[in-house]
Amino acid sequence: MLQYLTIPVTPFQQNCSLVWCDQTLDAAVIDPGGDLGRVLAEVQRLGLNLTQIWLTHAHIDHAGGTAELAAQLDLPIIGPHPGDQFWIDGLPMQSAQFGFPPAGHFTPTRWLQDGDTVQVGHSTVQVRHCPGHTPGHVVFYSPEAQRAFVGDVLFAGSIGRTDFPQGDHDQLIDSITQRLWPMGDDTVFIPGHGPESTFGRERQSNPYVRGT
Repeated sequence: MLQYLTIPVTPFQQNCSLVWCDQTLDAAVIDPGGDLGRVLAEVQRLGLNLTQIWLTHAHIDHAGGTAELAAQLDLPIIGPHPGDQFWIDGLPMQSAQFGFPPAGHFTPTRWLQDGDTVQVGHSTVQVRHCPGHTPGHVVFYSPEAQRAFVGDVLFAGSIGRTDFPQGDHDQLIDSITQRLWPMGDDTVFIPGHGPESTFGRERQSNPYVRGT
């Protein structure tokens, strides 16, 4: 069974998540935006074998620590979708703009497409392309754990911003209703910021997507 631990990192309190197979203890880290020492301390505390980096998208608070972590531990970088190439190229500028530590360039080991799967230990996780916040945003969905790691697509009570370059509000709403809702009302999602919620709760109460 897939297990996870969420670790808020960076001044933006971005929800970096460790996910691991409870049989093999092989693990992936989703969106290592920064504070790598804290993340690696949890890896050690839990006795995990960190084998890969998964990215939902390439904004600085989600991807800022990626190049450093990949180089430090020789880890493959999985994701996001190729639509975020320009955000990856702009990471050094993003880090300066928002006062983050310098962020290095990287080239993903593997780009992700809608319908792909990723593997950690014996656990298979589904990939959904959910553009709108960024054009290359993906989410990771574990049917066995009924958990979805949705980055900045959806939040408890809100949705992702679409006023960044190549953001698209209508596209974001389509991503939520067409790619997330079919995962089921009982699915718990881990957003890029803030507390967890369920898709059913958001369909009832989130003012941006209520009744969809």
